[in-house]
Amino acid sequence: MQKKRTLLSLCLLSMGFGAFVMKAVDDRAITAAVVKEAEKLLGLEFTAAEADSMRGELLSKRQSYERMRKVELSNDVAPALYFNPLPPNFVFESQTLPFKVAPAGKVKLPDNRDELAWYSVRELAELLRSRQLTSVELTRFFLERLKKYDVHLHCVVTLTETLALQQAAQADAEIKAGKYRGLLHGIPYGAKDLLAQKGYPTTWGSTAYKDQQFAYTATVIERLEKAGAVLCAKLTLGELAMGDVWFGGKTRNPWNLNRGSSGSSAGSASAVAAGLLPFAIGSETLGSIVSPSSECGTTGLRPSFGRVPRTGAMTLSWSMDKLGPLARTVEDCAIVFNAIQGPDQKDYTIMKAPFNYDGTQTSLKGLKIGYLPTAFDRNYPTKTQDSLTLATLRSLGAELVPMQLPEYPVSDMALLLTVEGASAFDDLTTSNRDDLLVQQHKNAWPNYFRASRFVPAVEYLRANRLRTKLIAAMQEKIKGLDVYLTPAFGNPNLTLTNLTGHPCVVLPNGFRSEQGVQRPTSITFMGSLFGEAKLLQVAKAYQQATNWHRQHPKLSYNHD
Repeated sequence: MQKKRTLLSLCLLSMGFGAFVMKAVDDRAITAAVVKEAEKLLGLEFTAAEADSMRGELLSKRQSYERMRKVELSNDVAPALYFNPLPPNFVFESQTLPFKVAPAGKVKLPDNRDELAWYSVRELAELLRSRQLTSVELTRFFLERLKKYDVHLHCVVTLTETLALQQAAQADAEIKAGKYRGLLHGIPYGAKDLLAQKGYPTTWGSTAYKDQQFAYTATVIERLEKAGAVLCAKLTLGELAMGDVWFGGKTRNPWNLNRGSSGSSAGSASAVAAGLLPFAIGSETLGSIVSPSSECGTTGLRPSFGRVPRTGAMTLSWSMDKLGPLARTVEDCAIVFNAIQGPDQKDYTIMKAPFNYDGTQTSLKGLKIGYLPTAFDRNYPTKTQDSLTLATLRSLGAELVPMQLPEYPVSDMALLLTVEGASAFDDLTTSNRDDLLVQQHKNAWPNYFRASRFVPAVEYLRANRLRTKLIAAMQEKIKGLDVYLTPAFGNPNLTLTNLTGHPCVVLPNGFRSEQGVQRPTSITFMGSLFGEAKLLQVAKAYQQATNWHRQHPKLSYNHD
């Protein structure tokens, strides 16, 4: 048993990432036999003489690891290497144009106030601007819905009621005085609980951090406050941004309480879909906006990597994490994105780029929209709904162009996420506090973080070098296209584009029956890097031609 512990410790040393702090390890000798055992994990083979020669260097590295571990590193400390998603010769748009939304039309306060739950941000903004409704009234309305339905949905970690009512009262006073800040002024919203809000817990969905508070507020929340938005709740996320299970249970899909809401932006999607909030902020590293939006029938925007500052947000992967809105409509996502995007001089990966969205442009005539025949032609559960989406786009005047994705081992390259996550949460593993996490099975974070210590630094860098080639290849594949279309799941696109940093909009495109219960289906529109304006305009044109985003769950379980 002692020998096995020593072998485990030395296997890690041979790979350049350091070793576990093992319990009760007395024999720490690095022998040639230990090196020979460790090489099996690498898929390499060294001669006995080569293994013997390495012993001194491996011992020296182990001592270096131990000294470096004595320096405290919190989750917010980024590596000195920053991921840049731009391909060679990439050029930003040269002009920055005014942000334009479509006219609101005539919006009236409904006779049945409960219908406000399904109004878009754009519609609610018009009610507030025209002073048919106050922000305090609207905020109380959504706070009551959060309290009433969270019993069933488990989508709220912390209500920020006191803060919300203060912000709403301030919004009302400003609007009354003619100091209207814009379309988010007085609009309630929720934030995924990996975003810091001073004065409130930021739990990251984990027992290990459930009492954690920060003395600062995340940039995204600060920017929404500046726009006049009203923070009503910190919403659930799957523990440390995986899935929909957190320390308070499983967040539910409001269409079917027997299903989870997916994750990791679990509470954001559930709350918006259930009409508990008009919009929410989520995050995506590898599907955490796309998946819950698909499950719950919300419209979600995953921006380009480098668009929205992550300052004050939990880090899972420095090179893949992205923040974005989940809402009722594409234009709602555009409104929120416009408020939160752009450099903050703290997150050094964020670039200054124009966002020239024009919501008055609704024609698709002459646009070239790519699609993946290999993905759409196969048999899969949402084939009917997706085929109708393609037909709708053709009927709107778009030219559909078949395309293929670059062929790279993207599922293998996804080790970048788990390695960076293992580093971001290194303290959990080395202190054995990973035992506090709710899920402990082989596909849960504790196991992934432990196993990621066996990934050689050389292979991590190889994956990043392949990523450089993938980015360039992707640029060639989408050249000449305005956007392209893909099913949300069942093909390499989701992993590939999270590695390259491309933006997407996922939105409802129908329903399918499962065991007699209707559940939403979704489609994904993909854009060029920093091409959110065109992406959102195309997705909006499709959404306006359908009515799926105006369907909502009946919430009959409120009588249980």
